[in-house]
Amino acid sequence: MQQTEFATALEANRELIAPVVPFDLRTGRLEIFDFTAANTELTHLDINDVSGFTEYLFERIAASEIPIGIGRYNEDRVLYRHSPLFDGTTGRRSIHLGIDLFVVEGTEILTPLPAVVHSLADNAGLGDYGPTVILEHDLSGSSFFTLYGHLSRKTLRSLKKRQQLAAGTRLGTVGDVHENGGWPPHLHFQIICDEPPEGGDYPGVATPSERERYLELCPDPNLILRIPGL
Repeated sequence: MQQTEFATALEANRELIAPVVPFDLRTGRLEIFDFTAANTELTHLDINDVSGFTEYLFERIAASEIPIGIGRYNEDRVLYRHSPLFDGTTGRRSIHLGIDLFVVEGTEILTPLPAVVHSLADNAGLGDYGPTVILEHDLSGSSFFTLYGHLSRKTLRSLKKRQQLAAGTRLGTVGDVHENGGWPPHLHFQIICDEPPEGGDYPGVATPSERERYLELCPDPNLILRIPGL
């Protein structure tokens, strides 16, 4: 499904969309983070110190009206220097292809649309997704996929391939730093208009040279999340 087709099909089925997290992201002030080089606060943080980075993020979130922080889509980030995972063959991968929802570990994750479980994997390793679920959705006769990264391992034990899920079904929970690839607790939520491999993985970060191609394949997740002003 091309991005324009996807946006049209999603708009036509807007009444079917359920929340991804158990908060109303359309009301109240949210903390929206800047993970680019323009944020000078990051120069004083050791991103490799996950405990300190987590404290920084959640202190900011505590001042918000909704207990969640947002990491933006299509952002050229400086966060990926701590893992060789982001060394691409055509350059350093730094363009974020999803939206991050920073919430406390154990937060429930919900299925936004009727779906079938496409694939499951524990993408272990520093900087990787950790436990990951990819769902397949059908809208107006065309398929697209949503990816959920940095989940808990018990999420993988509760699902099976080709399992059908209704919109609003509990998909799983957010994992902790010891199982989520070494990140502060959060969900990486991504839309994919491309057939993912069966292994439960798909790039969540692209090189600047591949930016346009991957943005076409991975539309803005805010089409589903509907966060005002994002």
